Amino acid sequence: MTTPADVHDVRDPELPGRLLTIERDELVPLLRSRKDEDFALPVAACPRWTVRDVLAHCSAALIRVVERRFEKGVFSPECNDRDIAERAGWTNARVVDELERGMTEAGPVIARAGGVLDAVALGEWVHAGDVRVAFGEPGAYAGRGLPEALALLAAVTRARGHVPLHADLDDVDEPLKLGEASGERPPGRFIGDAATLVRLYAGRPVNGGAGYELAGVEAAELNIFGD
Repeated sequence: MTTPADVHDVRDPELPGRLLTIERDELVPLLRSRKDEDFALPVAACPRWTVRDVLAHCSAALIRVVERRFEKGVFSPECNDRDIAERAGWTNARVVDELERGMTEAGPVIARAGGVLDAVALGEWVHAGDVRVAFGEPGAYAGRGLPEALALLAAVTRARGHVPLHADLDDVDEPLKLGEASGERPPGRFIGDAATLVRLYAGRPVNGGAGYELAGVEAAELNIFGD
């Protein structure tokens, strides 16, 4: 697997939609193959939430993007809880149907938004990894969408002026540059596998057996989804 060594400053507006489409084709069949009781499994990365809650949150967020409903407080914890509660009476199949629609239709809207919604697509992909962990499925925070996810992670961290980091990834041919590149702070260095890098940026627990090296930056500084 390869990914570009440098993500150029020019935004690729189609990248978030490509990631959503790839993940839709991987995740939705998996969800449709699971029993209803699997949707009640707890999700370790999202305390108090079950698999169903995570999926309801994901589908609601994407439909908000599709329908351009961005009222005050959108995507806040309180808003997320309301979105989940609104779907409490739905069947699991209906939640998955809405998620499939959102992953299909949100890409063009995100593309036209100029970058402000790019992180939504990345968050959806990370939550798909959370669900895989809850199911005990392989490929969490990896899989077919990983090259697009890494490229989008680099773009989002650059746009946010995030702490600079050079990542030498065991399972990717070329190094990845993340965060701002002003030169005001020397870049940190990461050596390890790509899924562990994603876990660190998403604030997810790192597998006990996953060896990695991190220098010049604290792990907590990498989290892009924290408060």
